Amino acid sequence: MRIWSIHPRYLDWKGLGALWRETLLAQRVLLGGTRGWRNHPQLDRFKGHVEPLKAVGFYLVEVHREGRRRGYRYDFSKILEPVDAVEQVCLTRGQLEYEFKILNERLARRDPAKLEENQKAETLEPHPMFRVVEGPPEPWEKSYWRGTKGQ
Repeated sequence: MRIWSIHPRYLDWKGLGALWRETLLAQRVLLGGTRGWRNHPQLDRFKGHVEPLKAVGFYLVEVHREGRRRGYRYDFSKILEPVDAVEQVCLTRGQLEYEFKILNERLARRDPAKLEENQKAETLEPHPMFRVVEGPPEPWEKSYWRGTKGQ
């Protein structure tokens, strides 16, 4: 599961579709509707929010907006608590940059045109649910991109 902290505009069509599906899954997890994924660290950002379902609803609304901008037809009715604003969650600059690097490495393989578009971006924006603060990537990030594969 990857619920991106970066703005959905940076994702290619595959990434955006996966983000939509995985965030809908996160919504189900918050409702207790799954057996798996209940302890996934990326869900903690929603679980720890004062209004978890509204936070995931706000997150999905922005993903839906990006999908509509591109002409996709994600089913808005699947968002259980769509809202236009929630209290923002802190996100470290290191995490934001780390995720952008992961995405761009994926795009180098599957969508070089989107990679080129991302590389032209003057600023790196988070999903509007997040407020950027200084700091390193989250300690729960364990992947080969951090050089900790197998640890």
